[in-house]
Amino acid sequence: MPERQIRLFGDPVLKTVSDPIGTIDARVRSLIEDLVDSVRLPGRAGVAASQIGVNLRAFSFNVDGEIGYILNPVLVEVSGEPELVDEGCLSVPGLWYPTMRYPFARVTGMDLDGTAVELSGTGIMAQALQHETDHLDGLLYLDRLDKENRRAAMKEVRESSWF
Repeated sequence: MPERQIRLFGDPVLKTVSDPIGTIDARVRSLIEDLVDSVRLPGRAGVAASQIGVNLRAFSFNVDGEIGYILNPVLVEVSGEPELVDEGCLSVPGLWYPTMRYPFARVTGMDLDGTAVELSGTGIMAQALQHETDHLDGLLYLDRLDKENRRAAMKEVRESSWF
C-alpha cells in the first residue's frame, strides 16, 4: 500500500470531530491498513484517520518498535503532574513547541475483530495517545499551546512554504 498523504493545518477535516466506527467492514479494514502503512515511516509516532482525510475514530501508533492501531479510542485516564514536552505534528510540519501533557495515559477501544482493547503508557506512548485522541476530537497540539507560543507558532505556520 502506498503511504496516504497527510492533511495539513488549514484542512477542515483536522478540526472536525471524528465519527465513531459502527460496522467493521472492508472500508474500515482498508483504513487500518493505510494507517498502519502510514505510521511505519521513520519519525512517526502516530497517525489519526483524520490526518489522512477520513472522518472516522481510529489511529495507528509506532512507539518503541511497537506498531498497532485502535478503533473508537476513548482517553479514559491520564495521571501524574502535567509537564511541558516538545511536540510536533505531521499536519504542522517543521514546528515543535512545548505542550502540556500528562506523563501517563490510557485509552480504550477495539480491534478489527470487535474485541475490547486497552492501550496505555508513559513517555512517548502517553504523549502519542493524548495527541492522537486530540486529533479525533478535532484538536491540534497548537490548540493546547500557551498564548505566547501559539502566537509564535501561527506566525511560523503563515510563513511556512507548505501553508
